[in-house]
Amino acid sequence: MKKTILVSALLGLITLNYSCRKIEIDGNGSTTPAPTSGENTVLSGKINTDRTLHAANVYTLRGLVYVTDGATLTIEPGTKIVGEKTSRGALIVTRGCKIIANGTADKPIVFTSDQTSPVRGDWAGIVLLGRARTNSSFNGTAGLGEAEGGINNGDGLGLYGGTDDADNSGSLQYVRIEYAGYAFLPDKELNGLSMYAIGRGTKISYVQVSFANDDSFEWFGGTVNMDHLIAYKGLDDEQDSDNGFSGNVQFVICQRDSSVADVSGSNGWESDNDANGIAVITPSGQTTAQPQTRAVWSNVTMIGPRATSTNIGNSLFRNGAQIRRNSSISIFNSVMLGWPVGLLIDAGTGTPTDVNITGIPAVPNQGINLFFQNNIIAGCAVPLKYTASSTAPTGWTLADLTNWFNLPANNNSILPNASDLMLTNAFNVTGSPDYTPMSGSPLLTGATFSQARLAAGGFTPVSYRGAVGPADTWWKGWTKF
Repeated sequence: MKKTILVSALLGLITLNYSCRKIEIDGNGSTTPAPTSGENTVLSGKINTDRTLHAANVYTLRGLVYVTDGATLTIEPGTKIVGEKTSRGALIVTRGCKIIANGTADKPIVFTSDQTSPVRGDWAGIVLLGRARTNSSFNGTAGLGEAEGGINNGDGLGLYGGTDDADNSGSLQYVRIEYAGYAFLPDKELNGLSMYAIGRGTKISYVQVSFANDDSFEWFGGTVNMDHLIAYKGLDDEQDSDNGFSGNVQFVICQRDSSVADVSGSNGWESDNDANGIAVITPSGQTTAQPQTRAVWSNVTMIGPRATSTNIGNSLFRNGAQIRRNSSISIFNSVMLGWPVGLLIDAGTGTPTDVNITGIPAVPNQGINLFFQNNIIAGCAVPLKYTASSTAPTGWTLADLTNWFNLPANNNSILPNASDLMLTNAFNVTGSPDYTPMSGSPLLTGATFSQARLAAGGFTPVSYRGAVGPADTWWKGWTKF
């Protein structure tokens, strides 16, 4: 009798508990996080309430998935999210929303393809849209932009920009993004990680983008600061900055596959002030496109296709760094090795890029200086290249660029061979690269952080140049090569 009563009571409790459980539904959503058992793991449409993705499940991005209406998408350490190839899955975090994807070194969060034999471009990638400043304009509204790749819609979910440079779009830490990127139209692509007007309240550290089908990382305006990034075997540019990006980036490894480059020409850095290159100089020497692209990089190891002078690689490779269209980015304490061209100052059309370099005699400096200091260019067929503006030439030539590069205060150097850097195994692209400088490497010394743009930027002072010091292991364990 007692046993019968006890069993009946337990069954009643189980039934009551089950009947009270809430299950999340994509595009509708419950405010109560669903347990891992029975959860809908296909993500589609809109995530418009707070949601948590659990490490016990594998989630599928079906089509364009938008985080909207102020929602926060939280992802547990060790979670795997796959982009569906047939629907070009993508994750788009819209303005005012957040993604909290904080993996750990032993439990990274992985965004990858749903294919058993994945290739670049299987899915469309991750897009973060923020409310920081940008020099873009949309439908005549300055400071507002429309994201590339066909993700905007009638609700304006692909728009970005605002006035809040401290905007917070969440956090990405110990995250891998693999096989992403989609060429919606020429020059209108989705990248591995696309960042539009992301504010400095956002935290992005320890992120690897591998096999991107366009750029690995691209910034369109914004102020976000980032560190410990890896771009591995992308198609187009490793780091592309446009439309007023002014954040600080430190400790970056970029490595190419020597046989794979984009038809548009692949670079390590590619940087524009405004993407159309049509800004003009006013009488005061200021560009009409503000805020100006003036991000700062330090401690970057930018590895091109040329392990040796005879290993030329794909003919579409271009420059370790192409700074053009009035961009005023600065690069410190870094190394570019194995590129056809090391540094290209490309004045092009419109506002000349070199007006941002201190000491241009013919044009007033704009007040946001372009610096290139404490860097090494090694094993590049053409270390330095200059292209004059076709519409507003400053009178500068390659000789002027060379003299500026070689100023003692800039502390730059050129080495004939990539091997002169004495890196352990930097050009290994079969799964076991090692970017550590060996004893006697010129990278072990020479870094300084006294320059004003570094001192004010929250950079971590180290003695070495490049992304990896003699005892560093930050790029091991959570990554995949």
